[in-house]
Amino acid sequence: MPAPTLKIPQLTSMLTCPVCAHQQTEQMPTDACQYFYECPGCHTVLKPLAGDCCLYCSYGTVPCPPIQQQGPGSCCS
Repeated sequence: MPAPTLKIPQLTSMLTCPVCAHQQTEQMPTDACQYFYECPGCHTVLKPLAGDCCLYCSYGTVPCPPIQQQGPGSCCS
């Protein structure tokens, strides 16, 4: 049986503020979850939505690296 292949995660994601719609491309951390982010446009402090593990899973164009590699439920539990 072949060894499973590990996907190489994309490490940048564009966050979109739900308050003012400002968009900002950010580098995602690979060793920690990011729970808070201050929008550069309106200065609202964003937090993950219920059921999401981090900001990138809630507001990003790309989910966080653990979710990309291992799927739902694999991040910051």
